[in-house]
Amino acid sequence: MLHLDAPSLGEKEKERLCRCVDENYVSTVGPFVPLFEERFARWLGAPDALSVQSGTAALHMALVAAGIGPGDEVAVPALTFVATVNPVLYMGARPLFVDVRPDTWTIDVDRLRSSLTARTKAVIAVHLYGNPCPWEELEILAHERGLILIEDATESLGATWQGRYTGTLGSYGCFSFNGNKVLTTGGGGMIVAGEQKISRLRFLVNQARNAEKGYFHDEMGYNYRMTNLEASLGLAQLERLDGFLALKQAYARSYGGALGSRPEVSLQQEADGASGSWWMPSLVLSDEAPWNVPSLQARLKAEGIPTRRFFGPLVDYPYLRSYLAHDDYPVARRLYERGLNLPASTLNDPDEVRQKAEQIAVILGEGR
Repeated sequence: MLHLDAPSLGEKEKERLCRCVDENYVSTVGPFVPLFEERFARWLGAPDALSVQSGTAALHMALVAAGIGPGDEVAVPALTFVATVNPVLYMGARPLFVDVRPDTWTIDVDRLRSSLTARTKAVIAVHLYGNPCPWEELEILAHERGLILIEDATESLGATWQGRYTGTLGSYGCFSFNGNKVLTTGGGGMIVAGEQKISRLRFLVNQARNAEKGYFHDEMGYNYRMTNLEASLGLAQLERLDGFLALKQAYARSYGGALGSRPEVSLQQEADGASGSWWMPSLVLSDEAPWNVPSLQARLKAEGIPTRRFFGPLVDYPYLRSYLAHDDYPVARRLYERGLNLPASTLNDPDEVRQKAEQIAVILGEGR
C-alpha cells in the first residue's frame, strides 16, 4: 500500500535530535534554531528567514508586519486550506474571496482585478499543492493598485517562477513544516523576507521583549518561536530536501504519463514560467468520468491507493459566509466536488507509484 503524505524520517533525523537532547538545547534558546534559519535562507537564496511555530503563525506575522488591521481587506483564493484566511480574521480585517483558475487551480488574476475595492490592501497568493501562481500577472496588478503581495508558499517549497523559488517573490514568503509537507519539523514554519523586516518580526515573535531591559516589553508580542528540537529535525530534513523534491518530480511524471491523456480526468497545469514542486499531485474527474469522488476513493483504497478530497471552498464554511460579496465561485466548488489528491509521500518507491498510476488509469475506464 502506498503512503498518501507520511513524512520520511531516518538516521539523519535521529542523529540530529539526539545531539539536541545531549546538548540540552530543547527549548527556543540554543544554536539549532539560528542555524536552521541561516541554512534555509541560503538554500532559497533569500536575504533572511525567521522560524515560527506553524505556517499559520508565519502568515499571521506577515500580516502584522504588513500593517493589516481593522477596515482593511485582504484578497484570498476561494480554494485553499483554511489557515490561509484565519490570520486575516485575527487581524480584524476582511477577507476578499476570489475564484481560482480551472487550469492551474490558483487565484484568477482577472477575477481579482474586477473584485478589488478601495479597502483592498494585500493579496495572499497561494501556490496550491505546490503549483506557483502566475506571478507576473500578480506583480503587474499589485504595482498598479499598490497592493502588498504575501506568498502562502506553505505547500510549494522547491517550486520556482522563472528560476526564482516561491517564497522569495513577494514582500513576505510563508512556509509550513507540518508533518505532511516536503520538509517537516513535526510542526513549525518559516517567514522569508528582507533583513530589516525579519529583524522586526524576530522581536515580535519573542513576546516583543526588550532584551536590553531584561523582561521588559515595549509592545504586544507573540509567542511563536520555534524550538531547538524542531529546528534540529529541520536541519536533517534540509540535508535531504533535494532528494525529496526529485521523488516528487518522479511521482508527478508517473501520474502525468499514465493519466494526462485520459478523457476521464484533468490534471493541474503549470502557468508559463512556473515549475511546480508537486507537493500533492492531484486529479479532477471530468463530466465524462464513470465515477464520482466517493466511489472512486473507495475503489482505489481497495487497491492500496489512498487519496484525499481537495480542500473545501472557503466560501462555503459557515463562519465565513458573512464576508461574501457575491456567491459566484464555480471553479473552486467544481474542483472540490471532482478533485482527489494522490499518494505523494517520499516514503513511496517511484516504481510502485508508476505501477499504481497505471492501475488508476485502468480503474478510471472500468465503468465504460
